[in-house]
Formats: sequence, structure tokens, C-alpha cells
Amino acid sequence: MKSITNCLRVICNAWRYYVLVLEVRGDFGIALLSP
Repeated sequence: MKSITNCLRVICNAWRYYVLVLEVRGDFGIALLSP
């Protein structure tokens, strides 16, 4: 059971990091596109 919760935590952290990177990239792209 502990290994399952640990795996879920890793997936959650990876997902959060992925969303954060997407948001930063999106903001950066908008900043580059706007004059």
C-alpha cells in the first residue's frame, strides 16, 4: 500500500511540474509574440 501512495505522489508531483512548465512556456510565448 505504501508503494502505491508513493507512486501516486510521484505522479502528482510530475503532473504539477508539467502544468507549471506549460504555464511558464505559455506566458513566455505570449510575451515574445506581443510587441
